[in-house]
Amino acid sequence: MPKKGEQGADTAGLLAYLFGPGDRDEHTDPHIVAAWDPALPCPARTPDRMTLSGLALLLDAPADALRGPKPAEHVWHVSIRNAPTDRTLTDTEWATVAAEMIHAAGIAPHGDEHGCRWVAVRHAPDHIHLVATLARQDGRHPRIRGDIPNMHTAARGFETAWGLEPMSPLDETARRAPATGEKEKATRRGLSEPARASLQRTVRQAAALATDDTDFLTRLRDAGLRVREHHNATTGAVDGYAVALPGDRADHGSRPVWFSGRTLAYDLSLPRIRERYEPALTPADITRAHHRIREAAALLARAGRTQGAGDVAALGDLLTVAAAVSPATVRAHVRAAAAAFEQASRAPGTRTLDGTARTHFKGAARALEHAPRTARGGGAPAVLNLLLALVEAIEAATAWHRAQNHRAQTTAVAQAAVLLREVAALTTTSARTTTPRTTTPRTSPRTVGVTPAPEHGPATSPPVTRVPPRPPTGPHPGPGPGPGRSR
Repeated sequence: MPKKGEQGADTAGLLAYLFGPGDRDEHTDPHIVAAWDPALPCPARTPDRMTLSGLALLLDAPADALRGPKPAEHVWHVSIRNAPTDRTLTDTEWATVAAEMIHAAGIAPHGDEHGCRWVAVRHAPDHIHLVATLARQDGRHPRIRGDIPNMHTAARGFETAWGLEPMSPLDETARRAPATGEKEKATRRGLSEPARASLQRTVRQAAALATDDTDFLTRLRDAGLRVREHHNATTGAVDGYAVALPGDRADHGSRPVWFSGRTLAYDLSLPRIRERYEPALTPADITRAHHRIREAAALLARAGRTQGAGDVAALGDLLTVAAAVSPATVRAHVRAAAAAFEQASRAPGTRTLDGTARTHFKGAARALEHAPRTARGGGAPAVLNLLLALVEAIEAATAWHRAQNHRAQTTAVAQAAVLLREVAALTTTSARTTTPRTTTPRTSPRTVGVTPAPEHGPATSPPVTRVPPRPPTGPHPGPGPGPGRSR
């Protein structure tokens, strides 16, 4: 799987890291497996013929020779990793992968003697690093737009030809993960998570409940965020926004760090949020909420491909709200389930969010917003009814995504289902100790089925294994890397 690193201007520094011991001595036997010049000596294996500084000079030479404007960050860096379950590839195989990826990215197309200079460095069994200079040897700039999607397409060919584990298609629905620098900054400030993660969660909750632009922006400000509106130069209407976390500053504290909605997640841009607005609904208590969720789950089970896309988006909003208003005893668990479900709320390639179940899910979200005290007042039985209804809805979403052959989304929704079942098991134990049982509660949601979409045919993903409810032994660690993992 190709993963793009941050571009920069320090070729020598990057090479020093790649050929060095790593942050924790994890780099073993660093060496070149391929390069623009097949006869290029390796600094690690033939130091008498090539040094790291000499290699950096050779790579940078085309950029230094440019007569026109030079790119501010001319170092292109991508890592390519295969799955832990795959066999270990040989240096020759990695060299073949490197050349094909460099071709697909537009760095140095096959047969182009004037392409960019590049090297492929291997310092671990399961991955290589590609380093290139963004200046062709004929003095022109390379055309690398769409480099990563094109490399993902090339990766599919190697998976098929070599029998490697296929990865999820690049459908651009995975959340935008905080960069390494953002994580390190949060650690220095003593924060539990990077600013991007906090902003994603807060903005998503506001978007799930908002009825119009004014309501949405007001909710952001009420949540304590700094908000900057962008207005159309002609009409003056709001056409975008950016948010910042108080105290999160850059340039030695001189300015806030702003994130536009689109940089937080592709479905958090203002146009995409507007697709999810629902008129204000009459508040209802939590009892009515779980009925609405079950009705929506039944509708989702019968949804077609386009209709279902709006339904799962609304279910994602509902989980976000449920996490915010759940009792403190289960809030962290429901929040983890909502985070796991997030990618499943975005259907690949679909922009319409109309859906027959959507209104019921949005109505349930509105009911939860207005009735958190009712949830607490109802005690464990009321919360259990809500959780079981949510599990039913997630089961319907699992079947829908599987029918459309959405592999990444099926994996995400299955993980969310496991987490919610664990919360339901915990709440079931609490309910038994607080109220006498008059009837046997149904702790296992009904299974729903969805007819596969005709344009996709039968889904190839394996069925999600049912995990029986079990009480957690401690605080749940939250979701793992999720379906958008890098390898």
